[in-house]
Amino acid sequence: MKKIHLMMVLAGFFLFQTMTFADENVRNQEAVATMDEIIVTATKTKELRKDVPNSVILIDDLDIKDSPATSFGDLLGGEPGIDWRTRGDYGGAEQEIHIRGMSADGTQIVVNGVTINSPSLGIADAGKIPMNNIERVEIVKGSGSVLYGSGAMSGIVNIITKSPKRDQTDLKINAGYGSENAYQISAEQGMFVFGDLGYYITANSSGTDGFRDNADYKQSDVSLKLVLDKGENLNISLYGDYIDREGGRPGVEPPTGTSLFTVRGIPVYNSESSSLLNELKEKDKHLVFKIKSKPLDWIGFNFQTDYTDMESNNYSRYYSSFTPGNLPGSETEVINKIWGVEGNVEINPFKGGTLLTGIQYKKYDWENTSTTLDGFGNESSQLMGKNDLYTTGIFSEAQYRPNKYIKGIIGVRQEDHSTFGTKVLPRYGLIITPVETTTLKFNTGRHFKAPTPNDLFWPLEDWGWGMGAEGNPNLKPETGWHSDAGIEQTFADKKIFIFLTYFKWDIKDKISWVPDSNFFYRPDNLSIYEASGWEVGTKIGPFNNMTLSLDYTYTDATEQKQGGVQRKARYTANNFFKTSLTYWFDFGLDLTGIIRYTGERPAVYALDTDTAPQAVLSSYWMLDLKANQQIGENWALSCRINNLFDKDYTTYSENFYDQFGTQTLSKYPGAGRSIFLSLNYQF
Repeated sequence: MKKIHLMMVLAGFFLFQTMTFADENVRNQEAVATMDEIIVTATKTKELRKDVPNSVILIDDLDIKDSPATSFGDLLGGEPGIDWRTRGDYGGAEQEIHIRGMSADGTQIVVNGVTINSPSLGIADAGKIPMNNIERVEIVKGSGSVLYGSGAMSGIVNIITKSPKRDQTDLKINAGYGSENAYQISAEQGMFVFGDLGYYITANSSGTDGFRDNADYKQSDVSLKLVLDKGENLNISLYGDYIDREGGRPGVEPPTGTSLFTVRGIPVYNSESSSLLNELKEKDKHLVFKIKSKPLDWIGFNFQTDYTDMESNNYSRYYSSFTPGNLPGSETEVINKIWGVEGNVEINPFKGGTLLTGIQYKKYDWENTSTTLDGFGNESSQLMGKNDLYTTGIFSEAQYRPNKYIKGIIGVRQEDHSTFGTKVLPRYGLIITPVETTTLKFNTGRHFKAPTPNDLFWPLEDWGWGMGAEGNPNLKPETGWHSDAGIEQTFADKKIFIFLTYFKWDIKDKISWVPDSNFFYRPDNLSIYEASGWEVGTKIGPFNNMTLSLDYTYTDATEQKQGGVQRKARYTANNFFKTSLTYWFDFGLDLTGIIRYTGERPAVYALDTDTAPQAVLSSYWMLDLKANQQIGENWALSCRINNLFDKDYTTYSENFYDQFGTQTLSKYPGAGRSIFLSLNYQF
């Protein structure tokens, strides 16, 4: 904690020194984060940042180009209120975005208006999102359920993909190779073909061997956006993408001294990986069609229809799978198909007033097929489950600014769900602008998350000896409130941006899968979660060929199981710190360094009545670097070094069982040092 205080003092000193000078020789004035930036996510209408009551994070394509991030999740990690979590150091590890200490299923990630969260799990895997497709990211923190429905409890991550530019042909090709045989080949091209009709297409292929055995992965993806752009009068777009991903799942790192264990010549686990057999295959498809029109100054229309098809195949085999009568392995195939439609109207009936009203409908088709496998992969019995549900949301939100000093927002949503019935969700916001450079913000709203199809419909699985799993169709939705209050301030002609935000949220009826005495698992509304905290930071520049950001988040998150005690929430640190510095030279070299700190976190409690954790994950610092050298007009060479000092750290804990049935609490190790070189061509 003393280190955190020291860093904040140094940051304050640097800020004071930086404010004493300015430099007009800047690379890109538009890169400055100011209160004048346009936001579309918070209210589904174009608003200045200072006119949005929520706390907002903005990331553009220049930020992505400079960042040493290895993935989209890594790009967001350590931003104010953002906790990026991954199951350690294997290539295909799921990557989760947690906002303000809330579970990952409380963050809704949206790409061009279509939600990419898995309906089965409620969580979006940020590791699958290709970064070369992104033009802009808007992260709006606070309850978003009024406009976005289920799962938007902690915030919205809205990804806006690249579009063609008028009178410009874009062509970019990238190829890179690095540690652990990591590789990436990507290409993108966009232009207006004729008149107002254009397209933008991207393609990627990437993979790695990972840091451990059975830690490999490979992914291929493509995307296409077609646009008919006639300005505000009419804008039509069609966007589609396809992602094909597969990789090993090595599990935790076994305890020291574990030897290679084989059955009839088949490796099952070794000293590096608790599983040498498990793997996951996924295929995601998204399609979204949008029409926007503002025929008159006082009215605008928006229509969207989208389709999602997500398929996952999880292969699991254990040492016991080789012996008949013991716990078998399985191949679990889950297919989610979602069709959605939304229409809304924006009306400006008088000066300073705006009314947005709309309707959103979604239909979910869910199918689960579980096939029993022995250790050799031979199939035996099969269990199938199939179900569907639908939800309809009617929402309305009004804004009124009577003068330049104050603005109020009030909204409401009625959600009708085919399983749990009706919920009414209000939202309130207030913005006070005493002077042009200062904004005070207040925001509160009720949120909810519907039970997933997995929670509701998982078919009865019998593992033997009374063990098994089954869904619960009688679940209630998770509900609660999310509130925040903050101040935003600019200095030095808006080249310095400072913010301070206090937040507080709660969740009642949190859904948890819990076992009985025989390890038969069912979900139930069993837990209560709460959190409060602070976010403070500054973005400075461009000044003298550099930009700087400093961000600190304090989160006090607690959990309480049914019949248990209130205690610190698992895997949630109190302290997060991130600083990023980018410097560019006149001869075309850009250098970026990012330092991140994550505090210690409780990992496991032995009993629900324990306040002291059985295992704690230690705090750690990380340093990532990136250098990008422009070569001539069209070529660039990049070098990225992640975890420069090869710090050891742990991301999660889990039990490891050896062939004797001995149980040991083990860890998912974090990724070690890696180096990646890439060559880029841009026309």
